[in-house]
Amino acid sequence: MTLTLSAAQTIANAALAEARSRNAKPLALIVLDAGGHPVAFAREDGATTFRFDIAKAKATGALGMGVNTRATAERAKANPLFYQSVTAVLEGRIAFSPGGVLIHHGGAVIGAVGISGDTGDCDEECAMAGIRAAGFDTEAKA
Repeated sequence: MTLTLSAAQTIANAALAEARSRNAKPLALIVLDAGGHPVAFAREDGATTFRFDIAKAKATGALGMGVNTRATAERAKANPLFYQSVTAVLEGRIAFSPGGVLIHHGGAVIGAVGISGDTGDCDEECAMAGIRAAGFDTEAKA
């Protein structure tokens, strides 16, 4: 299955609705397909300039490392030299903060969501709410 524009828009809209229900700070988000191509993106009024770039770095990082950015952040603590090298190789286009979440469907990764603007925890929870609202999973099912 590929990630459709309609599904990506559902993810984006539901994630932003979740953010508003939490009174989150203004967010920027991006939904990427499995190839890392942007399918949908949004920037709420008041989201600061770098938020979109950070959101994209979170989504790209989740896809590229094959795990949500929360897990990558934890791994980076134990192996900082490797992750500094990853950052250098990618010319800084990766973020090690919660808010980059893989989109799973039928045992396959079909994309990722990146959100930035509030705390990493809030960003991640909004991404997960959007993914679930579109009928997808936020982790691989056995």
